[in-house]
Amino acid sequence: MVEVLAFESIAQAAAALRDRTVYLGGGTLVMRAVNFGDSSIERIVLANDPSVKAIRTEGNRVVLGSGATMADVLASKETAFLASVARGIGGPAVRSMATVGGNLFAQHPYGDFAAAILALDAKLSLTDGSEIDMGSFLARRGSLRSLVARIQFERPASGEFHFRKMSRVKPKGVSVISIAALIPNSAGRVSNARIAYCGMGETPVRASAAEAALEGRTLDPQGIAAAVSAASAGLAPPDDAIASSWYRKEVAPVLLRRLLLGEAD
Repeated sequence: MVEVLAFESIAQAAAALRDRTVYLGGGTLVMRAVNFGDSSIERIVLANDPSVKAIRTEGNRVVLGSGATMADVLASKETAFLASVARGIGGPAVRSMATVGGNLFAQHPYGDFAAAILALDAKLSLTDGSEIDMGSFLARRGSLRSLVARIQFERPASGEFHFRKMSRVKPKGVSVISIAALIPNSAGRVSNARIAYCGMGETPVRASAAEAALEGRTLDPQGIAAAVSAASAGLAPPDDAIASSWYRKEVAPVLLRRLLLGEAD
């Protein structure tokens, strides 16, 4: 039998974490594991904490509570630029449950929203009072003993954030690959682009070679050619039931080109 404990705050829930204990946010991942008889889960903790569902702004920064759902993201004007990401995660029932924080821990091939958070250079506030950048979090998420309370990032300027997803079941299937990109454009040239993939690694990963190839370039076929050629450079996408590593490497430059040029899928 699985024991369930409810707390008033997420900090109290985090303090109750121990071996064979998991935190329940929306339940789309945890309850599936429980229903399939995952014997590693003996205890579930949850928090009835309204603060973790809040979506707000602080100056030019967007603050997402880790318990905000994909439906909450879609309903908030503060996160309108993330609508294409949230809308691609499951159907209405899933989006009403799946949380922002839960997606950060989603194992491959899931994690479209986590890729978007990585592209946005987000900082995560943990329940132990510390703050961690998204890249460091992804490298350590399996060993963290704290919970994510909030996610913060600068609001992108209009037209700077882009997202594309390829799946075998449209529009809400599991990603073969998805790309989230922040493409600042100054005087017609790209500066400090951030491109993140879901599906090209065991966690969301940055496309560092493509980012470097875009620096100072124009967003036209000639300007993006080097970045498209470097779309999967240095990356080792996994083989799985969704797609092979070879196929993902073939798809990445095609999807990146469409994203950068604003072409239709």
